[in-house]
Order: sequence, then structure tokens, then C-alpha cells
Amino acid sequence: MSGSSSETEAPQRPSSGLSAAMRPVNSVVERYIPSALVFAIVLTFLVAILALLLTDAGPVDVVKGWGEGLSGLLAFMTQMALILLLGHTLANTGPVRRGLASLGGLPRTALQAYLFVFVVAAVASLITWGLGLVVGVLLAVQVARQGREKGLELHFPLLVAAGYSGYVIWHMGYSGSGTLTAATEGSFIAEQLGRTIPISETTFAWWNIVAIIATIVVVGIGLALVAPRAGDRIVELKAEARFGADTAVEDEVVTPADRVDANRVPTLLVGLMLVAYLVIHYAEGGTATLDIVNWTFLALVFLLVRSPLELIGLVKDAASNVGEILLQFPLYAGIMGIMATSGLITVFSDFMVETAGPTTFGLLAFLSAGVVNLFVPSGGGQFAVQGPVMLDAGARLGVDPSVTIMAIAYGDQWTNMIQPFWALPVLAISGLKIRDILGYTMVTLIASGLVFGTTMLLLGLAS
Repeated sequence: MSGSSSETEAPQRPSSGLSAAMRPVNSVVERYIPSALVFAIVLTFLVAILALLLTDAGPVDVVKGWGEGLSGLLAFMTQMALILLLGHTLANTGPVRRGLASLGGLPRTALQAYLFVFVVAAVASLITWGLGLVVGVLLAVQVARQGREKGLELHFPLLVAAGYSGYVIWHMGYSGSGTLTAATEGSFIAEQLGRTIPISETTFAWWNIVAIIATIVVVGIGLALVAPRAGDRIVELKAEARFGADTAVEDEVVTPADRVDANRVPTLLVGLMLVAYLVIHYAEGGTATLDIVNWTFLALVFLLVRSPLELIGLVKDAASNVGEILLQFPLYAGIMGIMATSGLITVFSDFMVETAGPTTFGLLAFLSAGVVNLFVPSGGGQFAVQGPVMLDAGARLGVDPSVTIMAIAYGDQWTNMIQPFWALPVLAISGLKIRDILGYTMVTLIASGLVFGTTMLLLGLAS
């Protein structure tokens, strides 16, 4: 992939207060934030040290917990990798890319461009987080390209950051791993509570829907305030930049076997069979689970691709963006292993419970989940470790389990804005580094945190 951006200077004019205030933050981030892999390694040793200091675990216990944790969530890792793989593949199918190209021409001003990318990515993230991640960055590219043709000076790092910012509400939507786990028969949450928690009480609760709308509005205002003004440095998308399927080459169809591979019928039949299965599943009272979400988007992929050949090419491209995440997932699973076996997660949660009451529990659960997410950035993985502890604590305080579940979900999605793990596919596609977008996503962290915290506090006051 060729370089993705170039710098241009706009005519001098004073910047907005917040935009100017972010300059020192951006400068520090650009100089001192390491790669996402190094971030994971540093977190591993930080958690190990905390476990030694705050629990009774010794060095042998910590290393053993880490080693056993490396493979502790392999099935879940596969589900998460599939969501990202299928989301990336779906976003690169012809109909979706043509739709993104059409959408890319809609913004008429620079401010409209940043906000438009954010809102579309947010909606896509509510459908499924894997789709939202990829749609956000691909739309940022389209808007940057078409904006340049219109003469707009668009700051490409902010466009990409706006796309990634849409991910800040993913756990409030259809693919939320915590809410889906709670809704799944036989899950560890269902066994602990003695019943499932349907998504009508979490994802589709009226207060969660209101929080989604409020988050989009408040984050949008934050991004507008930090958007570059005339006189600020602008890093534009390079005219020669190429991304993913831009460089795809059609396979030559010569033999009868090639014609079968290039035919739409095989993939269409599989797509229709998947749709039939999903219809039967829901008709018989089935609920949305991680697997069902994956099969839903697998069905869409099979229905939208033109042939097996195209699907193979799309999956190959998607796999290149899943690779670095798969490399880091065992490291974070190891961190989870240390926290679980040493009792460090219980130390954090017990401290919060001792501090909280029924009114403040949701707020403090949200904040603690945000902290834990820095060490365990997988939503489902974090829920597996923190969920049982927090649900037990909430039950002791008489807190509705749906509130506890969403408090963890809010915290998990919240600090993704400064935890680089899930930004990896976005950065891989855009050609940027985490330091290029982190100054802007910190604004998203602050703005969304105000909404999430207020929502939890109001629910506590109303209970």
C-alpha cells in the first residue's frame, strides 16, 4: 500500500480554542505513544507487577496464570476474528463499496465531511462492530478522495479518527458481546443469574436508545470543535494512495472449472440456505448470539458477492487486517489470565463495591469497566472475567442486572478510544499510526464518557 497522506498549509487564521488546546496533546501523542503491539507488551508486565503488589500471588503464580490464560479463550477469539473478517469482507463487497462511493460525495464542506463519516460509522457499528470499523475507514477514504476533487482541504487523520469514533457505541448495538452472552441460553451469565437477560432489556431498552442518540450528538459536537480551522496544519490523502480492493485483479476465466468459480450460483445458494436457517432459528424462538450475528453477516456476504472467486479475494484481503489482531489476542488473553488467577480483577471490583451504593453502582461499574478495558480490550473477554464479579456485586446492592451488564458494556466501548487494539484494522487500511488519530479520539473519550456516566447516574437515581 502506498503512502496515504501529504501535508498542505492553509491560509493563516486563528484556530478555535479547543482545536488549539489539543495541539500539545497531539504533539505528545505523536512523539511518545508506541505501537499497539508494544502497548500490549507493556500492559502485560504492568498487570503482572500490579498482581504481585496487590494480591497474594507470587511470581510463579503470575507466570502460570499468564501462560494458562494464553489459550483460555480460543473459541471466543475465533468468534471475534470472524466478526472482524466478515465485517471487513462485507464492507468490501461491490454493492457496499458502491454505496460508500455514493455516500462519499455527499458532504459539501470540511465540517460536514468529518461529522458525516462519524455518523455513518456509528450506525454501522450498531449493526455489527466489525462492519463499523471497516466502513468508517473506507468511507473516510472515499470522502477524502472526492473532497479533494471538489477542492476541499480535508485533514485525513481526523477523517479516520471520526470513522473510528463511531465505534464508541458498538456495545450498545446488535453485536454487543456482553448483551448477547447474557441473552444466550446456557451461557455463564445465564447460569449465574438462573435466567437469560433478553436484549429487549439491554440493547433495546429505551434508556440505552436515548443514550445512543445523545452520544452521537455530543461526540459530534466535540469533533466539530477540534476540526482544523484555516491556519491549522492539514494532512491530506495522497492522490496516488491505494487501499485494499482498489488494486484487486480479476482472475482469468479459461477452463470449465474457472467458469464454475466465477459463477454467482454457488455463493447465492449458500447465502439463501443461511437466510433460511436464520428464519427458522428466529421462528422457533431463537435469540441473537455471537454465532447468529456471524452467520447473519456471512449470509449477506454470500448474497452480495458475484462469485466464489471474488469472495476468495475479499477474504484474503480481510485476513491481512485480522492478522495483527490475532497476534495480540493471546497477549490480552494472558493479561486476563493474570487478573483472574491472581484475584486482581476481584481487588478492583471489591474496592468499587465498598465505595458504591445502589445509586452510584452503575456509574462506578462503568468507570471500573473502562479501566479494565485498558488491560482486556476484548468486550466479550472482559465480560467473561468482570461480568460475574460485577453481577454478584450488583445483586448484593439490589441493582437490576441489565444495568450492570450495560455499565460494563459502556466502559468496554468507552476506553477503546485510547486503547489501540481495535484501531489496528483501521490503521492498517488507512496507512496511519495510532499517534496520528489518538489526539482526536481522546476528545471522543471525554464527550462519550459524559453521556455514559450521566446515563448510569440517572438510572441509579431513578432506581
